[in-house]
Order: sequence, then structure tokens, then C-alpha cells
Amino acid sequence: MATIAISVVCFIVGGGLAYWFFRYGLKNKYNSIIKEAETEAEVIKKNKLLEVKEKFLNKKADLEKEVAVRNQKIQQAENKLKQRELMLNQKQEEVQRKRNEAEAIKENLEAQIVIIDKKKEELDKLHSQEREKLEALSGLSAEEAKERLVESLKEEAKTQAASYINDIMEEAKLTANKEAKRIVIQSIQRVATETAIENSVTVFHIDSDEIKGRIIGREGRNIRALEAATGVEIVVDDTPEAIVLSAFDPVRREIARLALHQLVTDGRIHPARIEEVVAKVKKQVEEEVIETGKRTTIDLGIHGLHPELIRIIGKMKYRSSYGQNLLQHARETANLCAVMASELGLNPKKAKRAGLLHDIGKVPDEEPELPHALYGMKLAEKYKEKADICNAIGAHHEEVEMTSLLAPIVQICDAISGARPGARREIVEAYIKRLNDLEQLAMSYPGVTKTYAIQAGRELRVIVGADKIDDKQTESLSTEIAKKIQDEMTYPGQVKITVIRETRAVSFAK
Repeated sequence: MATIAISVVCFIVGGGLAYWFFRYGLKNKYNSIIKEAETEAEVIKKNKLLEVKEKFLNKKADLEKEVAVRNQKIQQAENKLKQRELMLNQKQEEVQRKRNEAEAIKENLEAQIVIIDKKKEELDKLHSQEREKLEALSGLSAEEAKERLVESLKEEAKTQAASYINDIMEEAKLTANKEAKRIVIQSIQRVATETAIENSVTVFHIDSDEIKGRIIGREGRNIRALEAATGVEIVVDDTPEAIVLSAFDPVRREIARLALHQLVTDGRIHPARIEEVVAKVKKQVEEEVIETGKRTTIDLGIHGLHPELIRIIGKMKYRSSYGQNLLQHARETANLCAVMASELGLNPKKAKRAGLLHDIGKVPDEEPELPHALYGMKLAEKYKEKADICNAIGAHHEEVEMTSLLAPIVQICDAISGARPGARREIVEAYIKRLNDLEQLAMSYPGVTKTYAIQAGRELRVIVGADKIDDKQTESLSTEIAKKIQDEMTYPGQVKITVIRETRAVSFAK
């Protein structure tokens, strides 16, 4: 028991001691840990304080720099303001100085104006005195003298203006005539033409006179059927191996010629056969007309024409004007128009188109009441041709006003094609009548003593009395005669009017 008690006591004492030793050791360890933590916290605190201090110093430096920059800008602005203030002060002083100078000049001018007014009054008095003296000497008032002076100046100005106008017109005529001649001659030289003279009859040649009887038929029934079917007069006379077909319509003559050729070749000639062949030939001719129109437009390089206009162009092959084939005349005019338009810097295709179509009014399907130029213009408008081409067609005989440059070109080229030697045949009576009309028209003017139409009606010489008309009036007389001829007469090409005034002084030595 004692041993157990001692063991228990020893255990208790040993456990207490161990506990105190353990507690003392923990306390020491705790104290050391606290000291280490405090030391580390102190270090961290110092580091943080250093970082904060460094940041503070950096911020302070940045702020000081920014403040310095702002102060510098403020200083510069203050300097600029001071400079501006200085300049404003200088300008204000200069304005004040100029204002003082202006005041001085104003005072000086007012003084001079007063002196000038006094001198003006003195001059007015002198002027009035001089005018009274002049009126007394001349016997005219100031208004009358002024009117006479104005009239004299008017007459002098009129004379100078007339002289100036004459000089300009002469210079323009020389230049224009030279240039126009060059263009016209060059256009003519570049176009190859043919001479085509047609009649209103066609001679149909046959192999023997026996065929004449077969053509006439029993009691003339074949020839009557042929004339009724074709509308052509068939003349069978004593002319050997020839039958004459007479008609003013070339298409009818061509149909009759082709029909006769087929009938004679076939050998069967009777009224029913005649009607059959004539109908067949008419269809062939119509097809040939369209083919001719197409070939013509292709040759000339003209596109987009209405089919009816192409047919009308083909019909021109069987028409003639003053003995000139109409299709040949249209082709020739078209080529001339293209050349002339190129020389003048215009559109040659449009000019060629207008030149080809300018005489389509001469081949109507029915007889119109309008002149051929106006009727052709209506046809062109109907088939949607452009306005300038329609105007060129209608104005080439000046029956409507020319509104484009194509119109005078077509008119000139039409005259060139029709007026060249061998192009047309004119009836002698009409030619003589035109010459007489020219002379009589000029004789109707007062002061005209004699007139002579020369150069086949291309020039009209007008002789006036020297005692009735002066030199200035001769110029206006030639212009008036030219305008009247242009308005009242129809003629190919142009007519030159030359007015001659001659003064003769005659004396006798005795």
C-alpha cells in the first residue's frame, strides 16, 4: 500500500513537474514566436512606410513638374496678353493719330470746297456772259446750236458706220467666198458622178416585124389588153424592128417593157396571158424596188430607215427630174453632203441621210397637193426621222425656215448635183422665160435703165442712171433685187446681181 501510495505520489509529482516544464516551454516558444512576428511586422511596416514614402515623393515630383508646366503655360499666356495689349495700345495710338490727320484733312478740304464754290460761281457767271455774247454773235440760242451740233454728229456717225459696215462686209465676203469655194470645189472633186438623161419613151427592140402583128392581135385586142393592164401607150409604126412605149411614169414603162419581153420570148400572146404576165412582172418590179432601196442604203452606209422609206428610195430608180435620174441624183447629193459636212466639222452620217431623203416627195404613191419638199418632210416625220433631217428635207427649197446646219448643206449639194453640166435638161421655153423674168424684175425698180441676164441666168447686170441713183444707193439696190429674186423666183444654183453706175463727161473742141 505504501509502495502504491508512493508510486501514486511520485506519478502525481512527476506529472505536475512535466506539466510545468511543458507550460514553461510553450510560453517560451510563444514568446519567441511573438517576438519574431513583431520583428517581421516591424520590417514590413518599415518597408511599407518606405514604399509609401517613395510613392509620395514620386507623386510630389510629378505634381511639381505639372505645376511647373502649368506655370510656364500661364507665363506664356501672360506674355502673349502683354504683347497683345502692347500692340493694341500701339494701334490705338496709330488710329488716334490717323483720326487727327483725317480731321486736319477734312478741315483743309472744307476750306478748299468753299474756295471752289466761289470759283464755280465766278465761272458760271463768266459762262453765262460768254454764252450771251455767242448767242448775240451767232443769232442762235444754245438749244438750237446744240441741235445743229447733234445733227452734224449724227450724219458723221452714219457715214462712218456705213463705211465701216461696207469694209466689214467686203472682208467677210472675200473670206467667206474663198472658204466656200474651197469647200464646194473639194466636195465636187471628191464625188464621182454620171450623166443620166432619160426620156418619157422607151424603145422595145424586136427580132422581126412579124412579131408586131402578134402583139397587135386580132382587131387590136392584144395591144388594147396590154395598154389597159400597164397604163402605157404602145406605138407600133413603120419603125423597123422597134416598138415605142410611151408614158410619163417610168415604172409603168419598165413593167410594160419586161412584160413584152416575156410575152415575145414565150410566144403566147393573148389577153389572159397578158394580164397574167403583167401581174407577175408588177410583183417582180415591186421586189426589185425594195431590193434597190436596200442596196442603196447599204452602199451609202445608212442604217435604221423605215421599210416604207426604203421602198420609196427604190422607186427613185424609175423617176427622173429634168431628165436626171432621181436615185442617181439622191446618191450624188448624199455623198456631196457627207463630204461637205466633214469639211465643216459636222456629222457626215446625218448629212448623208438627209441628202438621200431630200427628194422622197417626188415619188408619191398618190398625187399630193403639197410641193415635193413639204410632202417629203411630212413623210419623214411620219416614219419617225429626226427633227433636223425633216427640216433639211422641207427647207431645201426654202419653203420652210431652216433650223439646223444640215438644211443649207442639203440645199447647196442639191444645187451642185442638179446644176453640173449634163445633169439636167431644161425646156428652152422655160429657160428663156426665166431670163426674161429676171430682166423684167430688175427693170421694175426706179432709176434702172437697162438689164441683161448673162451666163445662162447665173448673173444679172443692172445699169442705172448716174443722175438718178448715187453710189450708196447702188449697194442697197443690188441687195433689194437679190432678195426679191430669192423670194419670188425659182432657179438652180445662185444668181449674181451686179449694179453698174457710170458717169460720163462729154465736151467738144471747136
